[in-house]
Amino acid sequence: MIESLEHARALDSDDPLARYRDAFWIPRAPDGGDAIYLCGHSLGLQPRALAATMDDELGKWRALGVDGHFAGEHPWVSIHETVRGPLARLSGARADEVVAMNSLTVNLHLLMLSFYRPNGDRCRIVIERQAFPSDRYAVESQIRLHGLDPAECLVELGPADGGDLLDESVVEDYLQREGQHVALVLWPGVHYATGQRFDLRRIVAAAHGAGARVGFDLAHAAGNVPLALHDDGADFAAWCTYKYLNSGPGAVAAAFVHARHHDNPELPRLHGWWGADPATRFRMGPDFNPAPGADAWQLSNPPVLALAPVRASMALFDETGMDRLRAKSRAMTAALDNLVRTRFEHLLDVVTPSDPERRGCQLSLRVRAGRAAGRALFTYLAERGVVIDWREPDLLRLAPVPLYNRFEDLWRLGEAIHDWSQQP
Repeated sequence: MIESLEHARALDSDDPLARYRDAFWIPRAPDGGDAIYLCGHSLGLQPRALAATMDDELGKWRALGVDGHFAGEHPWVSIHETVRGPLARLSGARADEVVAMNSLTVNLHLLMLSFYRPNGDRCRIVIERQAFPSDRYAVESQIRLHGLDPAECLVELGPADGGDLLDESVVEDYLQREGQHVALVLWPGVHYATGQRFDLRRIVAAAHGAGARVGFDLAHAAGNVPLALHDDGADFAAWCTYKYLNSGPGAVAAAFVHARHHDNPELPRLHGWWGADPATRFRMGPDFNPAPGADAWQLSNPPVLALAPVRASMALFDETGMDRLRAKSRAMTAALDNLVRTRFEHLLDVVTPSDPERRGCQLSLRVRAGRAAGRALFTYLAERGVVIDWREPDLLRLAPVPLYNRFEDLWRLGEAIHDWSQQP
C-alpha cells in the first residue's frame, strides 16, 4: 500500500530502475507538468536516444546514397539482424526463430498461410470470444481464402461462467471433445481488454495433443511478461513493437517460427526477394532458395528508417533485462491493485486477475455505477493529465510500465480518482 506522497517518493528513490524514466520523453499535462502516462499498453513513449539513431541513418543516406546498403556500422542489407538478438532474448526464442518485419496483422496472415492448412473435417480455427477485432478479421478471412464458411469453421470460446476471465481449461476441454476438427488455435499471450495472462505452455500442449497447430498474438505480452516461445513449443507467434516495446506508432513488428519447421519443404509460404538466402540473393536467379530460419518468411527488404526506433528501444531492454523489469512491474501493479481495492472498492471493480502470475502490468477497471460514470471518470482524468485508455463497452485500462512510470504516478492517480469521487 502506498500510504502517502512521501512514501511513494521513497519507493521511487529506492527503485534501481528509476533512472530509466529519463531515457524517455514524458508528455506534458494541461498544467505544464509531466503527464501521468499509464497508457504504455496502447502506445509506449519515445526513447530520447531515438533522434540520434534516426539521424545516423538519415546521415548515411544523405552521404552515401545507395552505398549505405553495404557500408557503415549497420549496413542496410542486414539491418534487421541488429534487433534479432534482443527480440530473441525478449521472447525466449532462438535467434534464428525470430525476424523483425511488416506489421502485426500482416505477419499473422503470412504465418496462417503456412500453418492453417484445413484438411477435410479438420478445418476449424479456435480463438477466444473477445479477441482483438483485427485478429478475428484475419482469421475469418483466412477461412474464406480456403473456400470455407466461418460460420462452420470459426470457433470462439468464452469464459465458462459468463464473466470476464477465461481459464485455460475451457480450451483444453474443447480440444479434448472436438480436437479432431481443429486445424489451428490462435490465442493471445495477454488479453488486450482484461489484462489476463495465459499459460502458453498449457495451450500448446492441448493443441498439439489434439493434432492442431498453435500460434500466439503477443501484442500485449512482448515486453510486458516473460516469454519462452521455443521451450513452450508454439508453432508460430507475432507481436507489434509499439506498445511495451516503445518503437512508435505503426512500428515494424516481429514474427517467430519454431525451429522444427525451418527445414520442412512441405510447409507452404509466400515468397519474396528478402526471404531468399542472402548468400545467393544477389545472383538474381529465378529459383527461390530460402533463407535459414524465420528469415524465409520475409518478403521485402527491411524498412531502415522504421527499424531505427526498434533498435533504440531494444537496446534499453537488453540493458535492463526482463527479470528486473518484471520485478518492478509486479511491485507497481500490486501497489495499483491494492490502491484500487482499499481506497475505491465502493467505486471500482478490478477485472484483471489478482494473482501476479496471471497478469502483466495492465489493470482493467470497471466503474460500478455503469458506463456513463466510467466515461465521466475517464474524461475527468484526461483533463488533469492522467493518460489512460477506454475500451468499449465499459473498461478503463491502466498500465504502470516499469521502464518509465513511478510509484508517485500511482499516488497522484489515486488522489485524482478521490477528487472525482467527491464531486456533487
